[in-house]
Order: sequence, then structure tokens, then C-alpha cells
Amino acid sequence: MDAMTMSYKVVQPETISELHPGDVITARVVVDYDAAGPMNPRLDQVVVVGQARPDTKPTVQYHVPQAGDTVPDFKLLNQSGKTIHLAQFRGKVLLLTFIYTRCPLADFCPRMSANFSEIDKALAENKGLYAKTHLLSVSFDPKYDTPQVLRSYGGAHTGKFTEEDFRHWDFAAPSVDELPKVEQYFDVGVTGDSSDPTSIQHSLSTLVVGKDGKVIAWYPTNDWKPADVLKQVEQAAD
Repeated sequence: MDAMTMSYKVVQPETISELHPGDVITARVVVDYDAAGPMNPRLDQVVVVGQARPDTKPTVQYHVPQAGDTVPDFKLLNQSGKTIHLAQFRGKVLLLTFIYTRCPLADFCPRMSANFSEIDKALAENKGLYAKTHLLSVSFDPKYDTPQVLRSYGGAHTGKFTEEDFRHWDFAAPSVDELPKVEQYFDVGVTGDSSDPTSIQHSLSTLVVGKDGKVIAWYPTNDWKPADVLKQVEQAAD
């Protein structure tokens, strides 16, 4: 059809502050349905793919992880109520991803946790390799994802439930104050209100971190294959 102008509501109104007249964007059109057909169209997952004003600086600067980057020593509270920090995993290959336990989208957090579960089980078949590796799932919803919630969620995904000792796979969250720094360093974009989990929109970020604490690989999408990442982990652990 010919070009036209249409007005849409935006699911995440705060994204408007990052847009400028003339920007080129991509977005998902979300609609409701009733007997008459689609209604209430609105835009979700708005991403700027072309800036009309390239000199405009966003309010928040996100770091894009690159191979060779040294991962900061962020502190997190894990499923056992203990403070852990990333530097304590030096000497092991660390596989790290981001989730929140109430995520309703099967292709996002549940998929990341399922992929990690597959890798965790594969690593467990080799005791030597198992001892040289560690998995870490980081929640960006610390207000809800308390140690108790993370313990229940983690035990369900390892398949050991209350018998899980979490020696090889931690589930943890940064403090509310530290969360923005963690999100910005690992390029995890999160919008929405924690009091309404259905309103939370987020990007993905999964990393393989070497024994020296430096990034080996970064996956910003959900299309990575457990077998491929497992191979990277195995090579880095040698």
C-alpha cells in the first residue's frame, strides 16, 4: 500500500524519550481481538535502527561486550543468601546469562534456563571438565527474585529440586543499586515495572568468560545452540 501516517500507542511509554522526529524504527505491532476482529493496536519492542540526529546521546550508555574484555567484579546475592562476586570464578570457565523467574516468554528466559540445564548435564558427564567450569544465571529482578525464589527456580531447572546443592550452577541477583551498572556493562536492556511482570521487556545476554576473567564470546540473542556453546566451554577449559 502507499505510504501513510498512523497513530499508535506505545506499550512502554518511556521509550518515547529516546526517539526523535525522523528516526527509523522497528517495532512489533500488538493487537487485541474480539468478535469484530483486531483492536487496540500498539507498538512494542521499539528499536531505533536509524537516527535522524546521530549526535544525540542516549540517557544511558550501554557497553557491548567484546572478546578480550575483562569482566568487572560485580557482587551478587545468590540462592543461598550468600554474597558472591564474579572474580571468585577466576580459574574456571564461567558461562553467564540473564533471566528473571517470572518471564512468560518461552523463547527468552525459560529458553536460556533450558539451554543451561542441557549444558550443565553434559558437563556433569566429565568430572574433570565439570570441576573446571561454572554456570551463573543472573536475575535483573532483584525485588522479586529473592534467594528463596531463586533457590526454588534453580532447583526446578537443574531437576534436583530441594536436593540441589548449587555447587556448579548459581542463581543470583545484584542489589537494586548495583543493577543498572550490571545491565549496562552486559548490554541488558530492561524496561517495565517489577510489580507487573507482564510489563517487563528485556534483551538477552549470554557470555562465555575464560579462566582469566575475560570475555571469550557474547551472545545477544536466543538463537545460540547449547552444543556450540558447550564446545566453546570445553575448548576454553583445556
